[in-house]
Amino acid sequence: MTENAEYSAVNDAVQGSFFRRVWAMTVPYWRSEEKGKAWLLLVAVIGLSLFSVAISVLLNNWYRDFYNALQQKDTAAFSHLILYFSGIAAIAILSAVYRLYLTQMLTIRWRRWLTEQHFARWLRHKNFYHLETGAYTDNPDQRISEDIDRFTSTTLSLGFGLLRTVVSLVSFSIILWGVSGSIELFGYTIAGYMFWAALLYAVVGSWLTHLIGRRLIPLNNQQQRYEADLRFSMVRIRENAETIALYNGEPNEQERLQGRFGRVWSNFWSLMQVQKRLTFFTSGYGQIAIIFPFVVAAPRYFAGKIELGGLMQINSAFGNVQENLSWFVDAYASLAEWKATCDRLLSFRQAMTENELRSAPIDVQTQGHKLHIAGLTLGLADGRALLDNVNLDVSRTERVMLSGRSGSGKSTLLRAIGGLWPRGGGQILRPEDRTLFLPQRPYMPIGTLREALSYPLAGDSYPDERYREALEQCRLGHLAARLDEGNHWQRVLSPGEQQRLSFARALLYRPQWLFLDEATSAMDEEDEASLYQGLIDRLPGVSLVSVGHRTSLRPFHPRLVKIEGGQLHVQQASAPSAL
Repeated sequence: MTENAEYSAVNDAVQGSFFRRVWAMTVPYWRSEEKGKAWLLLVAVIGLSLFSVAISVLLNNWYRDFYNALQQKDTAAFSHLILYFSGIAAIAILSAVYRLYLTQMLTIRWRRWLTEQHFARWLRHKNFYHLETGAYTDNPDQRISEDIDRFTSTTLSLGFGLLRTVVSLVSFSIILWGVSGSIELFGYTIAGYMFWAALLYAVVGSWLTHLIGRRLIPLNNQQQRYEADLRFSMVRIRENAETIALYNGEPNEQERLQGRFGRVWSNFWSLMQVQKRLTFFTSGYGQIAIIFPFVVAAPRYFAGKIELGGLMQINSAFGNVQENLSWFVDAYASLAEWKATCDRLLSFRQAMTENELRSAPIDVQTQGHKLHIAGLTLGLADGRALLDNVNLDVSRTERVMLSGRSGSGKSTLLRAIGGLWPRGGGQILRPEDRTLFLPQRPYMPIGTLREALSYPLAGDSYPDERYREALEQCRLGHLAARLDEGNHWQRVLSPGEQQRLSFARALLYRPQWLFLDEATSAMDEEDEASLYQGLIDRLPGVSLVSVGHRTSLRPFHPRLVKIEGGQLHVQQASAPSAL
């Protein structure tokens, strides 16, 4: 099955619910706390849109009178009509400016609300983590930042455009029916024949447009995805610039970038081909529409049944009716892009919904003041088991070290305790005390050093003296003067400095339980010993659960738990010994 055929099959399967799902994504804003201002702006824009239709109707009548004045060489009427047109034009310009301004205001307010809602939902229930490690969803950043922008602006643009089209169609259809008269064709009298001609012209054009341009929907969807993949690859190079440079990995990265851009180029080429055929048709369709009403109305004009002004009025009314009936033709490319954008947003929301509804395989609860693990099984995606029906209890103030061979499941066990591991079974009762996890690669938000130290709390959570003391205690005193300096600290600090900073973060946060996953792997043994001793001295009664390989960690953990053969082997570690 080809990619397009595969897309069509999936599209057909969900088509029945597409508009219902879009509606469910659209409606909440109009019922939210911002509904008052939202509806006020909406009504204002609708009113200005309808006003623009009224101006078009006035101009249609103006065409009739103006060309009649020209035909009759009526100077007074000509001058009056020019002034009348100037007044209408001034009002039309003012209306158009404020219609655009208020539409943009409504668009950005809706986008802000939707973006904040998606931010909150993406970060809730650990969706941001599970969508990367489990039910993978490509480029959630693009879907929130760009697709929501496209959705709000295009939805309003198409919605207001369709509203103006319907109202204008009704208004000009009445005018066209009244001025076009009737015609004899094959012995039949056709009343309002110009209206039927416009209807036939638009229906045939819309049908042909869909046949020619229907591939734009899947191609637009893929283009957005490939562009986002390319940007993500370049961001990855920036984030790992030093490692890539040390590996001399430039040729490899260039090959990867060229491969990703090759997808962009190939898909864009396909888009170009479809758009070229569609433009050929729509341009020809539009050009023929200019002369088509003259050709159809000419017999009545040359027969003397209508004047030049009437002919021009018919042409203007026909043009409006035909244009309104051809809204689908003109908006097809925008509709295709809108459909692709909706598909991406809906699939993103569906992935989050599935993650939120998915039953956690491991029962993780917060209860009591000790860590209790019962019947825990941890598995990998390929079906292999890391741990099989293990049990463990860690009491308050205990210090436990987890050791074992690489890949035995030490870090996975910590992820399970943190409620992150999606495969397995059993029960974990986490202490309800203040808890902090220190991973091997600590996260450093871009911002001031103060904000990096206080994470996950706000930068003003502690007094300045606490920050300086924590830095001094973790051998980072040279950074004390840079507390309010904004920077990308993950790039500025060495791996060892980053790990020492995470210990300073723990001293500030003062947890009662601290889980460390190879949190000193980038330090020398002297720093490691100093920092562990600092935790024990300055956080009296703190419970430590550490993952590590070094024998130098053993003196700080009276209890050793070794993972071997999928089981936990508990032993005392009062003295260092070979692991």
